[in-house]
Amino acid sequence: MAKDNKNKAWIIDVNMGYGHQRTAFPLKDLSANSIINANSYEGIPEKDKLIWESSRSFYEFISNTKRVPLIGNFIFSIFDKFQKILLYYPKRDLSRSNFGLKKTFSLIKSGWGENLINTLKGNPLPIVSTFFIPAFMAEHFNYPNSIYCVICDADIARTWVPVDPLKSDIKYFAPCHWVVDRLKLYGVKKEDVFLTGYPLPKENVGSDGEIARKDLAYRLLNLDPKKQYSKMYYPVIEDYVGKLPGRPNHPLTIMFSIGGAGAQKEIAIKIADGLRTKIKRGKVKLIISAGTKENVRDYVVENLKEKGFGKDIDKNIEIIFGKNIKDYFTKFNKKLRKTDILWTKPSELSFYSGLGIPVIIAPTIGSQENFNKKWLLSRGSGFLQDDLRYVDQWLFDLLDNGMLAEAAMQGFVEIDRMGTYNIEKIIFSQ
Repeated sequence: MAKDNKNKAWIIDVNMGYGHQRTAFPLKDLSANSIINANSYEGIPEKDKLIWESSRSFYEFISNTKRVPLIGNFIFSIFDKFQKILLYYPKRDLSRSNFGLKKTFSLIKSGWGENLINTLKGNPLPIVSTFFIPAFMAEHFNYPNSIYCVICDADIARTWVPVDPLKSDIKYFAPCHWVVDRLKLYGVKKEDVFLTGYPLPKENVGSDGEIARKDLAYRLLNLDPKKQYSKMYYPVIEDYVGKLPGRPNHPLTIMFSIGGAGAQKEIAIKIADGLRTKIKRGKVKLIISAGTKENVRDYVVENLKEKGFGKDIDKNIEIIFGKNIKDYFTKFNKKLRKTDILWTKPSELSFYSGLGIPVIIAPTIGSQENFNKKWLLSRGSGFLQDDLRYVDQWLFDLLDNGMLAEAAMQGFVEIDRMGTYNIEKIIFSQ
């Protein structure tokens, strides 16, 4: 572990799906060393690793089980009750602990995570964790510096907050007002909650938002082909984005992102099939984000070839695959700059609408994604996925009517994209 790092912190994530790792990746410049994966760092005790591994394997199993007809939804509904986010209204005290939280703390009290925290104590920089459990571990084992927890959803379950929140000094970075209000209901002290916005990649934002503005200017040309939006709202565009370029710098580009567990990969093939004519003619470019799992990438390639898209792969259809998580996120962020429409289940990627990218919302997996969907719709920056058999009709109606351009502007105007910079300022001003 590195020593004597000025304005550095320990950045910690876990690899259960991509959400917590994607949230940590934009904070890599803060990291005193490489980002620490709490469930697979070098030197992790076998007993700790087994606890983490059982949780991750179960998560992936449940995520994929949901696709099984009839019984899949039943099994998932039982699991989802344990991570359910209670309705916000009526407002009431929600600080009471629950079974899942007590179980987590019983494992920590038995020594789970002690090795990790004792290792970090050798150079006690601030800890910034994108998952609540490492933050709990740090506080339980008396870590001698500030402990921050970055939240990666638009609302959260009670399990994100310790058993007795009033006795805790964990500080939370909230991506939106919904999370701020929820943390208060859970009993977190007001001074320990910071509304920062979600940490988006610096390479997609720019130090004052200049990269995001430039990309949105080109994107709007593709999202508003008949000028339905720009005719009415050009003064708004000019105020927030500036003068639009004369022509697009890329074809209309749709990115479909497959989740970390590999769930919903079938949707990618259905999208390609539904947009067949426009893809074949080069009118639409489809990017399929397959992540880091070879079996997911191979599934996509094989099924595209079966559908007759063999010659289109790497031309009109591009597959993002990374040999590791850093490689994957680097490629993903680069391709996002020339993506016009992001199609995804409403995960942490919901916040990427703050870059000025409208979201087509795939079916949800889990309670937190239901709230992310609700939040996206409330911002006006997303649309629900319609019948995939007619995607070439409803998607282009949204384009021709200027509604996707409007959604792009809504996200850009309404959603804070400076979260990474805000988090940096807070950590080193405390």
